Formats: sequence, C-alpha cells, structure tokens
Amino acid sequence: MAAGIRTYTMQERAQHLDFDIRRENARDPLAAPHRHAYFQIQINLAGDTQQHIGATVRPFRPGMLSFVLPYRMHCVPHPPGSLYYILSFGQRFLRSDLDVDPLDLEDVPLARAPELAPFLAQESMDFELDGADRAEMLQLCEQMYADNAQRGFYTLETLRARLLLLIGLVCRKYAGQIEQAAGAGTSHHGRREAMARVIRHIREHLAERLTLDSAAAAACLSPNYLAHLIKKETGRTFVDLVTERRIEQSRELLMQTSLRVSDIARQVGFADEAYFSRRFRQVCGASPVAFRAAARQAVEPPVLSKRITHASLSLSPEDR
Repeated sequence: MAAGIRTYTMQERAQHLDFDIRRENARDPLAAPHRHAYFQIQINLAGDTQQHIGATVRPFRPGMLSFVLPYRMHCVPHPPGSLYYILSFGQRFLRSDLDVDPLDLEDVPLARAPELAPFLAQESMDFELDGADRAEMLQLCEQMYADNAQRGFYTLETLRARLLLLIGLVCRKYAGQIEQAAGAGTSHHGRREAMARVIRHIREHLAERLTLDSAAAAACLSPNYLAHLIKKETGRTFVDLVTERRIEQSRELLMQTSLRVSDIARQVGFADEAYFSRRFRQVCGASPVAFRAAARQAVEPPVLSKRITHASLSLSPEDR
C-alpha cells in the first residue's frame, strides 16, 4: 500500500544536506519501492538489473544512468556484486532560481530549466553512455567523489559544475529524443495515464472503502502527489471523484435495474441508505426513488452536471 512506501529525506540517506555522492558500499541499498524528497541520479557500473520508476520498468545495464525526480516512486534491485554511484541533491543545489513546487517540476519548460530534461523523460527513455562519453562520466564521478570527501570553500560550486557537465553529457547524446519527447508532451501523457489508473481503480473498487492511499498505490504515486495531480487536472479532490463515480453508477443502476435502493447504495459504496439518499438528492436534485420513477415514466430525469460542484459534494460531518 502507498502508506507503506517511505519517503526519505537527505538527512536520512546522505552525508551532506545539499549534495552527496556515494558508492555501493557506503550503505545498504533500498530493496523496496520508495521515494526521495530530493533529486537522485544512479549510475550503474556493473551488474545487469532493472529500474522500477513510477509505473514503468526499464532496463538498467552497466553504463546506464537513472534520473529520479523528487517524490517519484522508484527502486533499483541491485544484484550481488553490483557497482554503482548514487548522486543525491536538492532542488536549490541544482537551480537556486527554480522557485517551483517539486510536485510541479513536470510543467517547467525545457527552455527554462534544461537540467531537468533527463529527469522528465526518464519514464519513457533509457540513458546509456559508452566509449568516450562513458569515460568522461566516470572521470566526473571520481572527481565529484573526491571533492565531496574533502570539502573546501569552493567545493559546492565545483560539484555543481561537474554535476551539470554530467547531465550535459546525457543531454548532448539524447538531445533529439528528449526534444521529441518534450514536443509530444511525454510528461503530460504520463499524468494522463496516472489519472486513468486512478479512475480505473475507483471504478473497480467502487463498493469498497476507497482511500487516497489505495488509489495512490494503484497509480504508483505518493498520496500527496496524487492529491496535487487530481486538483490540477480536474479542479476537484479525491473525495469529489469518488462521490461523482458513485452517484453516476447509482443513476445507471436506478434506471436499468430493479434493485432496491438499499442494495444500490451498498453496491456503489454507501453503507447507509439514508446518507446515500441525501447525497443523491444534493447532486441530482431528486431522491433516488423520484429519479427512478421519472425515468420509468419516460420523463427526462434530473441531469447530473458534467462537473459536480464543490458545494454539491461538500462533506457532511458524518462523512469526514
């Protein structure tokens, strides 16, 4: 469940709070899906495996890099004998002028922050360096590793410069594909797919107790990010979406079946018939019984608005 997927801070997984780079032997790898409140780059040096990021699974061979946005669920199950670097850094370290909520990074145009390019495209692309590019990548990692171990007054600027050079290596090789993905709205497509998974989860579990955590797990997102995404994409809350689907389904059952109102209420997820009737009247302007009678008499039934208002969906005290 989403509630069991932990979000780590820099304090928990890094030696420094601004930037850190470590090797595979610095601490035990995280074997379960998790999230970070910061950016992360993993560089695979040895050990053929996969990376699970968001709702996708992509190969992670030696020479490949993984770019992980803050709060993106991910996991790389490193096999025994694996060799790798992990770079962790905060948003202000990457771009101190990027005053954007971490949950809104996918909306930042590449022209404004090209450093984000591989992070935004990671779920639809693989990044692999070989030959001279791979040698330069290894050299940059070794230099950052040494600088991070012996910090001076100049260290942060040097680390940032080498980090940007590393990102630039990847962007240079994959520029065409990254621009094509950006033009196709890949990150927006990912959000649409996530919303589709949420709607499907609601529809398939309508009779059950639906929570933001369970829907977030189905969409491979954090609960906070899902709530943010639903609000951005629909202007509504998770509870609004669930209530809308329940009322829509109850309308269909009232018009197309002879089930009792109490049975319909339970079938769409309302444990209490009286409460269901009140909510139905709030949204549709008529009781379930009156709505069914109007439909059977071939009278135009009250129409459920395409967009349920916050007022009609506001929770009563017993539903909070």
